[in-house]
Amino acid sequence: MENKNEREKMTHLMASFISYVSKKLPDDVEKKLSELRKVETGDLASTIYDTMAKNQQLAWDLNRPCCQDTGVLQFWVKCGTKFPLIDELESLLKDAVVESTFSMPLRHNSVETFDEYNTGRNVGKGTPTVFWDIVPNSDKVEIYTYMAGGGCTLPGKAGVLMPGMGYEGVTRFVLDVMTSYGLNACPPLLVGVGVATSVETAALLSKKALMRPIGSHNSNERAAEMEKLLEDGINSIGLGPQGMGGRMSVMGVNIENTARHPSTIGVAVNVGCWSHRRGHIIFDKDLNYEITTHSGVTL
Repeated sequence: MENKNEREKMTHLMASFISYVSKKLPDDVEKKLSELRKVETGDLASTIYDTMAKNQQLAWDLNRPCCQDTGVLQFWVKCGTKFPLIDELESLLKDAVVESTFSMPLRHNSVETFDEYNTGRNVGKGTPTVFWDIVPNSDKVEIYTYMAGGGCTLPGKAGVLMPGMGYEGVTRFVLDVMTSYGLNACPPLLVGVGVATSVETAALLSKKALMRPIGSHNSNERAAEMEKLLEDGINSIGLGPQGMGGRMSVMGVNIENTARHPSTIGVAVNVGCWSHRRGHIIFDKDLNYEITTHSGVTL
């Protein structure tokens, strides 16, 4: 009975957190958007940023999602082997998505592939998506919540380069994606780049990169330098807010990498739109929680 009560408690807390993330951008995103607003000098770009700010205020005042596309829910879970609800975690996250879908409400975005019907609950085969990292000898769980919208998903691309293409090939790959699909993703963008061996490892890393705070850097100094070079290069394209032109196109570029096979360079790109709805919450074994992405939150 105690475990059942704890499960219900965590389900409700996660549903409340999902709803909160849908209407309130993380602190670092709000700060960056404010910084970019000050950089833009064109009337149209300035007006778009002002409209974004007004949109955020209305979402808060009306208690509604800040973008009509609330995406497909994705969770990146770092779970300790001793966390008491580890066996229940994936199923309770699905229940939390359903609860938030009807209480917030969230747009119904889970369409069963090939059967072509909307489940009407934001859950379906494999949705929400849960990525797992297991942490030995820990009784805590960290959960990154992300709303993967249709627009910000469109530029997603992964491939494997011949080794002779080098890191210049990685740069060309990223810039090709940005110049062909970047404006579809509602700039300014947070660009996640994964570099590894194969398409699946690079793709997972590029999504994981979007969970990092804006302004953070890869721990490898060469990768960090590449983050800066890519940021400058994409900004020079001139996408501007909503792709309508401006000095700045991105909120940042985050690179995640692993060691790779000597004969291949796997590379992938994922992006977050200006309405980058991600949240990070940590639970201890007693379900006390800490939210790191949004300040002053009580669920």
